[in-house]
Amino acid sequence: MTTVVRRRKDGWYRTAGGLRQASVRSRSTAAAVIVVAVAMMLGAAALLLLLQRALITEVSDAADGRVGDIARQVSAKGTAGLATDLGETTRPGQLIQVLDPSGRVVAASSTRVDTTPLTDLRPPADALLRSQVGEMPLIDDDHSFLIVAQGAAYDGRTYTVVVASSVETQRQTVVTVAKYLAIGFPALLIVVGVAGWLMVGQALRPVERIRGRVQRIGTRDLTERVPVPQTRDEIARLAVTMNEMLDRLETGQATQRAFVADASHELRSPLATLTAALEVIEADTTGQAWHELRQVMETETDRMRQLVEDLLLLAKADDTGIRMRKVDVDLDDLVAAEIQRLRSSAPDLTVTGDVHPVRVVGDPARLSQVLRNLVDNAARAAHSTVHLTTAEQNGSAIITVSDDGDGIPEQDRQRVFERFVRLDTSRSRASGGSGLGLSIAREITRAHNGTVTLAPSPTGGITATVTLPT
Repeated sequence: MTTVVRRRKDGWYRTAGGLRQASVRSRSTAAAVIVVAVAMMLGAAALLLLLQRALITEVSDAADGRVGDIARQVSAKGTAGLATDLGETTRPGQLIQVLDPSGRVVAASSTRVDTTPLTDLRPPADALLRSQVGEMPLIDDDHSFLIVAQGAAYDGRTYTVVVASSVETQRQTVVTVAKYLAIGFPALLIVVGVAGWLMVGQALRPVERIRGRVQRIGTRDLTERVPVPQTRDEIARLAVTMNEMLDRLETGQATQRAFVADASHELRSPLATLTAALEVIEADTTGQAWHELRQVMETETDRMRQLVEDLLLLAKADDTGIRMRKVDVDLDDLVAAEIQRLRSSAPDLTVTGDVHPVRVVGDPARLSQVLRNLVDNAARAAHSTVHLTTAEQNGSAIITVSDDGDGIPEQDRQRVFERFVRLDTSRSRASGGSGLGLSIAREITRAHNGTVTLAPSPTGGITATVTLPT
């Protein structure tokens, strides 16, 4: 089943599974609306709860004060004239009774409650009791009431002062506030959603410009760069990172093209030699040319094979890394073998060594290749002497290869590790190398977690130093 992705104008995307995934703008707006909605609901719930408690507390405090005043009045003067005072001084929403010890109503603030007690609470003198009821069928409504009762002693008898305060007004206030909040919430969420959509769109507009510019950049032309906003936020850093990535891609592309061109140039020379030799052999009817050119063709064939192997090695290093064996390697044996080989192949050079036993864990064939490349370079550059050493210092194995040649300028000592770099342009490819030896040496050394560096030699040439962990 093929996967089809379509972009829609509403900011949503359809995938092969039939699911829809919102764009960043949509998700951000939805997240903002949800967060604000949750915060508003929690805040509204807390507000309504606190408001209700505050209003009920206000009613309760007023009832406590009122019942205390009447209880003191009863304790001081009894119930004489109390009914008239209660009718004149009682605030709306309150009902007051004074009960004698038998529970009979002896004074009341209203004719509605002058016969039957409002509560069964009978606190002792100076004690205060509370209760709350939802319905009071004795009176004209069924509102919720907060009842406070306090005992008052007079003339050896304990009277009960009852204050019933309606809390319906307070609850209606809370309900009214809740209604206004319920009406305002959707409007506020719409404002938040629209503002979030516009703000996120404004914030993502530079990202869209970056995306559009990157989409137009092709592999044939990597010189174009994405616009960098004048801000110092994450989007500006993203644009800078994208431009840095494009710089690396452009550099890598240029390096790759140069590598291909150099490789083609290196292969063209032996191929041309082989082609010319074959033409001469074909034109020669005596067969003598074959015997004369056979050695040349074998040499050029070996040169092509070595070049192809070097190119494959570097390609592996660029792709997945060079695979290395992990065995004990005696570096002093490898150096001693190179000294012996160079003495045999270059009798005009003086080859000396200061070899000490050193052992590392690595690939003996690859390490031998590193050493041979460095020794061959030193032999080509030397006037008369090549010197090799091995040592162990601070937990590292050190190999040095020195020559007494003309040396390498300081500004070129890093460049020579690049591929196909030759400082001596006058040297022929037959006498010189392919320009890959130091590159291969560096890649193999890196694969062993080591380094290879170049420095001036005490004899005037160059000292190549390989450092490997022991």
